[in-house]
Amino acid sequence: MAKIIVEGTEITVIKSNDEDFISLTDMIRAKDGDFFVTDWLRNRNTLEYIGIWEKFYNPAFNYGEFAIIKSQAGLNSFKISVKEFVSKTNAICLQAKAGRYGGTYAHKDVAFEFAMWISPEFKFYMVLELQRLKAKEKKEIAWTAKRELAKINYRIHTDAIKSNLIPAEVTKEQANIIYAEEADVLNVAMFGMTAKQWREANPDSKGNIRDGASINELICLSNMENVFDKRVQSQACLRFAERRKRRTKFNINAVLINDGVSQGERLVKLNKIAIQQMRVLTDDEGRKLLK
Repeated sequence: MAKIIVEGTEITVIKSNDEDFISLTDMIRAKDGDFFVTDWLRNRNTLEYIGIWEKFYNPAFNYGEFAIIKSQAGLNSFKISVKEFVSKTNAICLQAKAGRYGGTYAHKDVAFEFAMWISPEFKFYMVLELQRLKAKEKKEIAWTAKRELAKINYRIHTDAIKSNLIPAEVTKEQANIIYAEEADVLNVAMFGMTAKQWREANPDSKGNIRDGASINELICLSNMENVFDKRVQSQACLRFAERRKRRTKFNINAVLINDGVSQGERLVKLNKIAIQQMRVLTDDEGRKLLK
């Protein structure tokens, strides 16, 4: 559920079968006078548009019942509720919901026609606000996907630390210090600072250093952590692959750890990878690929 504001009117947008449905109940508040959704639904032009939409998208639409309803459009005595219309015709472009977010909803295509009934200006701004909402959602989804990928990849990194760098006889607190130090190897290579330094520089932030990363930085971090290459011949890599059911996905830092590369050397190598990846992602062609 999301909200958009069109000319001062807050309008609810929900998802149904992965499609956007917009609250007509909210939209009607923007129309001057005492009007109801049923006033719009009894209009012949409205019914003709809905009929065309349903014919294109809904193979189960009941054309017989719809023809009877449309034949009555324009009569003073004609009036039909959304619930009754949906029940008789099996329409999928309209929904009558109860509960917390109850009201009448329409698929965005039909909701735009309802907006036009309110006013051309209202429709224009509603289309604009919905476009802004979808652009924001797309950006958030992309960021979340990259963030989750970075988390998954980081698990491979911690497995290598546990297997190679943490002695058998250490306390939980000591182990956590080692994990934190190794996490900062990636942080410094990618962001140029440790997690502690980032927190000190961003005291009001509720997230962490990776939560504040851009999509490009998260892609780079993921690429820096992983290499997909069946030709890697290191015995450490092969042992690591065996434990991971012979997948050809290797965490670069984990491979370096398994190969006994010192923390300082790993930091230099990872930083070079980060610089090269960011250069690729931020050039003109890279930006095109991310759109």
